[in-house]
Amino acid sequence: MSKFIYPKTVEKWCVFEVTVKGPSDGNPFIDYKMRGTFHSKNETKTVEGFYDGDGIYKVRFMPSFEGKYRFAVEVNFSDKVYEGEFTVTPASKNNHGPVRVANTYHFAYEDGTPYYPIGTTCYAWVHQKMELQEKTLETLKDSVFNKVRFCIFPKHYLYNLNEPLTYPYEGTPCDSSFLNEENFSFSQEFKGNSWDFKRFNPKHFQLIEKRIQDLMDLGIEADLILWHPYDRWGFSKMSKEEDDLYLNYVIARFAAYRNVWWSLANEYDLLKTKTLQDWERFASIICEKDPYNHLRSIHNCMALYDFSRPWVTHCSIQRIDVYKTTEYVDEWRTRFKKPVIFDELGYEGDIDQGWGNLTGQEVVRRFWEAVCRGGYATHGETFVNPENILWWSHGGKLRGESAERLKFLYKILCETPGHGLRPHRLSWDEVVAVPDTPLNMGEYYLIYYGFNRPSFRRFYFDDNTKYKVEIIDTWNMTITDAGIYKVIR
Repeated sequence: MSKFIYPKTVEKWCVFEVTVKGPSDGNPFIDYKMRGTFHSKNETKTVEGFYDGDGIYKVRFMPSFEGKYRFAVEVNFSDKVYEGEFTVTPASKNNHGPVRVANTYHFAYEDGTPYYPIGTTCYAWVHQKMELQEKTLETLKDSVFNKVRFCIFPKHYLYNLNEPLTYPYEGTPCDSSFLNEENFSFSQEFKGNSWDFKRFNPKHFQLIEKRIQDLMDLGIEADLILWHPYDRWGFSKMSKEEDDLYLNYVIARFAAYRNVWWSLANEYDLLKTKTLQDWERFASIICEKDPYNHLRSIHNCMALYDFSRPWVTHCSIQRIDVYKTTEYVDEWRTRFKKPVIFDELGYEGDIDQGWGNLTGQEVVRRFWEAVCRGGYATHGETFVNPENILWWSHGGKLRGESAERLKFLYKILCETPGHGLRPHRLSWDEVVAVPDTPLNMGEYYLIYYGFNRPSFRRFYFDDNTKYKVEIIDTWNMTITDAGIYKVIR
């Protein structure tokens, strides 16, 4: 191949990549460095490159403006400075740029288009066989989901005891042939792993970035989980130096994809090998090295992280009570003054774990509670099946009833006046949302009854205004026009 490759054009908010041929001796992941500076009349950004195996070095850049750009790439294995120019073309129809926080509690794409997250969880879908990964993408294509939470490291947990398709490091895993659902233990110590935590396996990361691109093509955000505690391979127990090397490598590879979100951890408080200082250090590295300011958060098991920390862009929360879940959204919205995404409210399914056997009706109720309280929620699914493939971990196909109802909810969110909802008090026994705008004049109310089933309801707003009433059936997905009423006391 040529020693220096780059395209002449790239679409706005897409990945521009410069490839340089270099040495492969020693340990290229540590011994050799690459850095690129990209500039136009509107912006200048300097980003780190990475080693992609077989003597290939790459640096990636996401342009935020149209027009002419120039770049200069420096490497420490040559005195040559690799220079060039390229043209950034307008964004295509479905390319709205990265997602940002908007109006304090909500989200919008960089071009201003509102973004209402209806997420789902598929922790280990990128670690399954290729056929299953493609099935997952096929399912997502026809779904409402516009955000997927998943792990960079493979996951060891109930219903997910298989070996991953690839490993993130050079080396060999421990013997797992004896594992089954009956002898699974979260605290079990595994021996026999042999990894070089300073030599990445590029094929692992190439696959993940391919899936990030696939999701981007579908208009879906990739909520990347950087660490998690469900680990038999030792990836959660690396040294400080190894952790930082990993994080820098991941940022260099993935940050130029516009649909990336950074989730520092799934259930950070179960990672006993990490301290608060570690999480704050990781956050500072991301803030320093990610020039695109992608969304950042961290996810709890029991103890909420301090989401008021300045690096946190939004709250990513798991339920902390067996029964009360998204009913907490307005409380946390007020406390943290940031968007609240209830990323784990329990899963629709029928497994024997309390978090994984909710009815579809209950999942839908929790979603509606979240949005009517000014927040958002994330779906998951855990149904027992002969193939032992559960959406929450493996992906594949959806079996439950909630996903179609969430599509209906999303449609209503998109049709709601303004940009997002906020909680509003009308009466003690109902959840009420209004458009989250400074000058809301009481022209629109979304009133949700949750568990309750009133056969009729009386309202009072004022003495003169006429209101059009629509009755929304959140399960049967119907909207009935109930006419125009003038409220009289």
